This record gives sequence, structure tokens and C-alpha cells, in this order.
Amino acid sequence: MLNFDELRELAADVRVFVDVAEDKAAALRSVIDAYDVVLAIFPSGDGMGLHVIKGKAILDQIATSRSHAAYSHTAIAVPDLEHAEVLKYLTAPTDQRIAA
Repeated sequence: MLNFDELRELAADVRVFVDVAEDKAAALRSVIDAYDVVLAIFPSGDGMGLHVIKGKAILDQIATSRSHAAYSHTAIAVPDLEHAEVLKYLTAPTDQRIAA
């Protein structure tokens, strides 16, 4: 079970990693490639919003089977849902972007 404090800490780690990289876009792509599940977190009217950037199928499988499968995860802080959706689109495999 993920909690918001953990997600904030993961997002802070990702922010530092990307900030110190020469190629920030490549650093962000490498983070997304490295994890099974990547969540975008952003401020919302209810406190914090979540959007799945990568790994929706894994999360759906865990939710429907009620299993406790192991998977790697991280979070990326974005300013709003629109940025999360764009990040998901831009980091999707090329064949999925063409289909969209």
C-alpha cells in the first residue's frame, strides 16, 4: 500500500536526480524506464491528485486479484493533471503514441 508521504519523498528524490542531470529529458525518461509503476502527483482541491504515468495494467491486476505482488514504483511531481497526462503521452512507447 502506497502512502502520500512516501510518494512525496520519492518525487523529491526524482526531482533532485533530474535537476542535477545535464540532459533533464533523458534523466526523466530513464527514471520512467527504470520502474514498473510511475505515478504523477500534483496539488488538487482534495489535497493531492494521482495519475498513473506507467504501470496501470500492473495496478489493475493487483486490485482485481487482491494480490500483494512486488513491483518497483516511484513518483514524479507535476503542477497539475494536464502536465501528468502530457508526460504520460510523451513517455509512452512510440507505437502507443501513434495509436492515440
